[in-house]
Amino acid sequence: MAERSGQRRMRQSARTGGNVTQVGRDVNVHIRPVLGPESGAEVVWPVWVGTVPPLAAAFQPRTAVRKKIARVRDRGGNAALCQVLVGDGGVGKSQLAASLARETRDEEPSGEGGLDVLVWAKATEPDQIITAYAEAAERLHLPGGASDDSPAAAKVFLAWLAATERRWLVVLDDISDPEAVDEWWPDGNARNGWVLATTRRDDARLSGKSRTPVRLDIFSPEEARAFLRRRLTDAGHPNLFNPDDADSLSRELGHLPLALGHAAAYMINKRRTTGDYLRLFRDTDNRLGDLLPPDADTEGYGGSVTASLLISLTGVEAADTTRLARPLLQLISLVDPLGHPAALWTTHPALQYLRTARPGHRRWFRRHHPAVTEKEIRDALYCLRTYALITQDTHEAPIRVHALTARAIRETIPSRIRAMMARITADAIQGLWPDRDHLDGELASSLRANAMQLDQHTHPALWQPETHGLIYRVSSSLTEAVLYDQAVAYDQRTVQQSIAMHGPDHPETLMVRSNLANSYSDAGRTRDALELCERVLADCERVLGADHPDTLSARNNLANSYSDAGRTRDALELCERVLADYERVLGADHPDTLSARNNLANSGRPQPAGAGPHRLRARPWVRSPRHSQRA
Repeated sequence: MAERSGQRRMRQSARTGGNVTQVGRDVNVHIRPVLGPESGAEVVWPVWVGTVPPLAAAFQPRTAVRKKIARVRDRGGNAALCQVLVGDGGVGKSQLAASLARETRDEEPSGEGGLDVLVWAKATEPDQIITAYAEAAERLHLPGGASDDSPAAAKVFLAWLAATERRWLVVLDDISDPEAVDEWWPDGNARNGWVLATTRRDDARLSGKSRTPVRLDIFSPEEARAFLRRRLTDAGHPNLFNPDDADSLSRELGHLPLALGHAAAYMINKRRTTGDYLRLFRDTDNRLGDLLPPDADTEGYGGSVTASLLISLTGVEAADTTRLARPLLQLISLVDPLGHPAALWTTHPALQYLRTARPGHRRWFRRHHPAVTEKEIRDALYCLRTYALITQDTHEAPIRVHALTARAIRETIPSRIRAMMARITADAIQGLWPDRDHLDGELASSLRANAMQLDQHTHPALWQPETHGLIYRVSSSLTEAVLYDQAVAYDQRTVQQSIAMHGPDHPETLMVRSNLANSYSDAGRTRDALELCERVLADCERVLGADHPDTLSARNNLANSYSDAGRTRDALELCERVLADYERVLGADHPDTLSARNNLANSGRPQPAGAGPHRLRARPWVRSPRHSQRA
């Protein structure tokens, strides 16, 4: 409104004749009456159409991206005419465009500075662009510009831009459909004209034809910290800021500018420190809508963070011919936002689930629907990439998603369905896991991270009604990767989770305690391993009975712990009993019996470096040892 009022005052001054200078808030605007093309009517310069958004509090200049834009424009040529800021929702595309527009607009009009024409047009729908262009044509008194035919007037304005020597800038903010906007891109000479566009669409149509995409990402850690410090300080509450907590909070919020702005407003309103807010955010019982509420929209962005993050879903569902994009995005939201293998969604468990998850199908039709193909999965992922809901460099590259987008999606999934999806995703991860981690160490590492994130995001789905095998697979994988300390920490957490879920005497809890004892041994914590092995064996005998397979495994592992501790006689005596028990219970040719026989033969012998006893795990899917066999 302030800008519109200024225009009216400039128009009134121009009618009086002569040159008049109006002093605005931060710029001297020089006004002179100039005749419009062929019309004989006065044009009041500069002509500003639309409202440039005000800059957010504690605005960060995004210096690295500015330099990229400057380099493109300095090179000249066709690419200098139009730059397209491409980025996910909430990264600050419109804010950066507004800053650049204001700086260009408010330069001194002498020499090469200043603008004669600035048009800021919302570009979510083509009609918004047409309306802005038609208004510009009317304000410039172009022939046909005052007609009721808005598209015709808009075309007149485009033709004027291509021919004029006046300095102009057109901003197309938030392009949602590049194809629909294609005919409304300005043309002209980069010497005096500039087009700046923003979009979350990663679409080939936004490159070429003098358009250069420039990626705008999330805040850097330094920018995020600077934003929070300045925002809280400028609001008069520097005591709410703690550097360490602020850095942790920024990571939790994925360094997303929009989310950091809402979080800062929440802290100011509630007088919460960065540490207080961090604890609230990490509590997954709190929903994003409560932690980043619409009433924290102090900058007037127009809605909640959740709505901003998921606004592209409408476009995705309209363009998605496979009807798999939404259920696939829900699965993606359950795993590691930093990246997971695309092949995860072409495993048998994932394809079986997606076959029945297409929306809009009656139950009978879902039962008889043909299987989902890998091509359909690629098409659905392409759709999600195009609308910037996921990031993927190639169709085989890891899939990434912003952490807040993933959390917003998860919160739309009913808890009952989320639990089912969690176990299906766990099945998919296990189905992709190599038989031996060393066969593909990079894949195994990615799957470990995704398994742990899946458990964290969907807890306690992988623990009820029984513990999913993926929980144990992570422990085994950490050991195979020689990450012994990490395996101990993981198994300690697993024991606590199992006690909480099942109780201390549940067979599942006895299993994970046995695995923790093995991890102690792997990490060289011999005393801890021996003490825990003794307690696990006593509990197994009490709960499961002396001849239960898990009790036999616990007895075998205790014998190996005796050997590790140098208690050779105790190890030998127990190894003899273990072998006899295995032969009696499982038979002479059972793999565990053969392992026990091997351990007895090696009991008490000096071992070469890196060798160890054959330890057995209670889960039937891992009959392989966690230690190499004795030579």
